Amino acid sequence: MTTGHASDTGPPTPPEGDAPGDGTLLGPLTGFTVGVTAARRRDELTAMLRRRGARVVEAPTVRILPLEDDTALRDATERCLAAPLDYVVATTGVGWRGWMSAADGWGHGRQLAAMCRDAVVISRGPKATGAVRASGLGESFSPESEANDELLTWLLARDLRGRRIAVQEHGAPLDAFVAALRERGADVIAVPVYRWGLPEDPEAVRRLVEQTVRREVQAIAFTSAPAITGFLDSALTQGLHAEVLAALRVGAAGGGVLPVCVGPVCARPLEEHGIHAVQPDRGRLGSMVRTIAETLPTGNRELRLGEHRLVLQGSAVLDAGECLWLSPIQAALLRALSDQPGRVLSRVELLRRVWVGSTADEHAVEVAVARLRGALGRHAALVHTVPKRGYRLALAS
Repeated sequence: MTTGHASDTGPPTPPEGDAPGDGTLLGPLTGFTVGVTAARRRDELTAMLRRRGARVVEAPTVRILPLEDDTALRDATERCLAAPLDYVVATTGVGWRGWMSAADGWGHGRQLAAMCRDAVVISRGPKATGAVRASGLGESFSPESEANDELLTWLLARDLRGRRIAVQEHGAPLDAFVAALRERGADVIAVPVYRWGLPEDPEAVRRLVEQTVRREVQAIAFTSAPAITGFLDSALTQGLHAEVLAALRVGAAGGGVLPVCVGPVCARPLEEHGIHAVQPDRGRLGSMVRTIAETLPTGNRELRLGEHRLVLQGSAVLDAGECLWLSPIQAALLRALSDQPGRVLSRVELLRRVWVGSTADEHAVEVAVARLRGALGRHAALVHTVPKRGYRLALAS
């Protein structure tokens, strides 16, 4: 379903932020438009989606602000080096690498590595573990859940009185985490390696919010919890918070937008709003893209016109290797007509099902049907007019 449009938008064009000619490669995601909110590894994620045929709307909702020159990071590092550490907590791979790199730049790299080697290092997940090992160290514990809560539980099960603990933060202060350790008598050093900041291009985020409400994207990929928070904050600023939540809550199967998260920690801000996000078995970009490619096409419709076998996939019609892109309204019209092939739908019913919440009239339906036939080209006869009644699909039996 599509909301907010009084009429069709004419010949479809790639969404803003996409590359010219993108989406021409036929694949499991041909016909689908996916929003990418990642700040890090955005190019890699975008390339993987495009290789599978998707159009991509790039709109990083936050940005990473490194603190290599920040006095807070240097002060925290010097506090760590002032006396032996008992525990060191690595929460993110990028943060750990940034800390080690900054210490190297100050001439403290070897000393910090030696201090960590003599301590018990615990890591939040595979990425943090990989960074710890790449620096020549090893971890004593890493939870399968990749959750800070489990790290905290592991630490609180030990006698922490007088213990010195370094906690590498990840984008935002871990105030509750640090407070719980201090309540047990630990001397905790919070290490702020980087911070999440406002997006570099807030206009791109604003457009993605609007495209979500209008169902012009079929999925949004989230790789961090702050990215979700930034997206929802933008929606709130635009007065579209409820509409965005509604689109994500029903998902692609219900005519909305599929929320996809790289893992359970990432998904928490959505779960707080009662939204179930699709997640891959492994928290990797490749696994997330495969999950998107396996989930979105499940709503495909097969349409037969004479000897032709057509497939309505997302916002495109596929025909023997050819891809005919449709506008969101055109795709919604064709999908509504294909719900019960051969059944006549009146203009009033099409208005109710396709132009949800709009002030469009029956003339908008006539215009949209004409444009749909134009977009279908030689397959225009697929949409048949039944005089004084409405429209139906002229499918082969």
